[in-house]
Amino acid sequence: MMQLYCFGESGHSYKAALALEMSGVDWAPIHVDFFSGEGRSPEYLANVNEMGEAPVLVDGGIKLSQSGVILDYISKKTGKFGGDTDDEKREILRWILWDNHKLSSQAGTVRFLRNFLPPEKRPAEVVAFLEARMASALKVLERHLTQREWIAGRGVTNADFSCCSYLYYDEPFGFERADWPNIDRWLSRISELDGWKHPYDLMRPAYPDRKR
Repeated sequence: MMQLYCFGESGHSYKAALALEMSGVDWAPIHVDFFSGEGRSPEYLANVNEMGEAPVLVDGGIKLSQSGVILDYISKKTGKFGGDTDDEKREILRWILWDNHKLSSQAGTVRFLRNFLPPEKRPAEVVAFLEARMASALKVLERHLTQREWIAGRGVTNADFSCCSYLYYDEPFGFERADWPNIDRWLSRISELDGWKHPYDLMRPAYPDRKR
């Protein structure tokens, strides 16, 4: 059985958890008490991930961090969602790299600042800057999905799992699905697929009272 070190609030963890679930593999989540500092603990840094991050996938003697690497590993293990041709595989990788740099990085940070810090510690100018950066990335994705059902293939791929990850959370972070009709339809297509689950249904949240 594969194990995934993760926590419900982590969109990057959700990318891996969703791919595992949709691929039909036998896996189990291991909750990381991230907000209490577990990721920075000497034990975690020494035994789980020297980068102090989640997700981390463990498959027997293999231990992997970084969501894009984990997605690639799951696809090579299962033959699913990784692309059928070299061109498609490169396109999937292109969007995963774009997402991690342009979309998830902004969405994850602004969501953390707006929802998991006390109001008096939220830097308003930083939040506004990140929301603007996220909106620029969303415009790219919205245009790309104008005449496409999926990001990088004829069906759902790791590019979709990566880019959708933060967009299913309900906490306010400057993203409203109604403002992005192509993205909204794409998110609905993903959530209608067999095996799809909301992040808080796949992984235990640190703050259960904030669940949907």
